[in-house]
Amino acid sequence: MLFRSINVLLPQWGMGMNEGIFTKWYKSVGDDVSENEPLAEIETQKSSEILESPSAGKMIEILAKEGDTIPVRSVVAIIETN
Repeated sequence: MLFRSINVLLPQWGMGMNEGIFTKWYKSVGDDVSENEPLAEIETQKSSEILESPSAGKMIEILAKEGDTIPVRSVVAIIETN
């Protein structure tokens, strides 16, 4: 069986958004995730947003810690799919 890795990027939810602060991860390394399942809560300049999984699979790495400020389009986690 061939596995592939999917990079989870911090999206740009608004035109003026340059970064987001990770306030809470809902998933941990090793957890199974479904496509569009909430992964984390992100605080932006104007609101709080939910980062959703781009694909089903297993969370194999989390690169952003709670409290980190991350630029948009940065890789924040990696999901392994099959």
